[in-house]
Amino acid sequence: MGGLVVYPSTIQQTRRTRFVCISDTHNCTVKLPKGDVLIHCGDLTNQGSFGELSKQIAWLESADFECKLVIAGNHDLTLDTDFYEQYGNYFHNNNPQNPIDCQTLLTQSKSLIYLQHSSRTIQLTSPSGPRTTFSIFGSPYVPACGNWAFQYSHSDAVAENRWKDIPLNTDVLVTHGPAHTHRDESRGRVAIGCEGLRQAMWRVRPRLAICGHVHEGRGVERVYWDLRNKFVRYKEMPNTYQWNDPGVGNQKNSLVDLTAKGGMPLNNDGSNVSSSSSSSPPGPGVRMTDGSATTTAAGATMESVTEGAEPGIGIRGLSGDPTSARSDQVALSERLGRKETCIVNCAIQATSYPHSGPRRLHKPIVVDIDLPVWVDDS
Repeated sequence: MGGLVVYPSTIQQTRRTRFVCISDTHNCTVKLPKGDVLIHCGDLTNQGSFGELSKQIAWLESADFECKLVIAGNHDLTLDTDFYEQYGNYFHNNNPQNPIDCQTLLTQSKSLIYLQHSSRTIQLTSPSGPRTTFSIFGSPYVPACGNWAFQYSHSDAVAENRWKDIPLNTDVLVTHGPAHTHRDESRGRVAIGCEGLRQAMWRVRPRLAICGHVHEGRGVERVYWDLRNKFVRYKEMPNTYQWNDPGVGNQKNSLVDLTAKGGMPLNNDGSNVSSSSSSSPPGPGVRMTDGSATTTAAGATMESVTEGAEPGIGIRGLSGDPTSARSDQVALSERLGRKETCIVNCAIQATSYPHSGPRRLHKPIVVDIDLPVWVDDS
């Protein structure tokens, strides 16, 4: 019987896949380079009216990519029904909008995949494409700042609860806002990204984390996660990577080459807990611990209490030996190949809303990365 086959990690075949990344277009359109996958990280519009959304979606639908994925942003007001029902009249008092009509533009699109704090496994099937596969999670939510859509409070507990929904097998994480201290420096020279999101990224360690929201934070970082430190939670290695945009002032792409052929491959093999082990206890003599419930990749919920960890302290976010009771075993077990994440803030608008003077636009950021190939054995 024929079907989909993904090569095992030991003999995994990979192929270059090109992502074209944009965010914060705010009603503008830009020339899009050729690629396999187009990602828009939200803020398509200024205020989310039907007319604004129609023009942006028509532009994206006309773009020639095998796969096109979109999330909303805090300015896409009508895409957040609860927010719009409460505050919509403050923005569209003279011309009220219908959120359902606006949302249908995306949910019923025949060529766009609209992610609403949700996951999708993508298989590129075009005979002329790379025929690769990846898992993606997309979310519009950002920490509260002003009266805008898709916002949550700055409470640590609220942020942790929001981002625990990211599956551990995520290869590409798309969020409107950035993680704390990663491409999140605002025009006030303040890091305004979400610490809860950064901690969730330590646990998931996706290959790519793509965002926008902070226009002045446009750029690229490669974060190497410290998976051996036994004492500091959610620790990172010192960042020495500096991305110099090759597309400034010329006709070249703003390219990030993460492929082996490019000479600086990403140190992330996308490894994940196997189905056979994910439902098993983390090791002999280990009582789970952490003062809260932890969900494994298999969906089993285990109470946190670990022998060897001091009561009340727990192990969430701690590394060290992944077989030790003093480590975040759910995040680490069989996943030590996920060592590095490339973070991309791809804001198109160079300045924040409301803009003063002529608008300055950045180029899309193009990312080349090796991803696993799937084959059809039929």
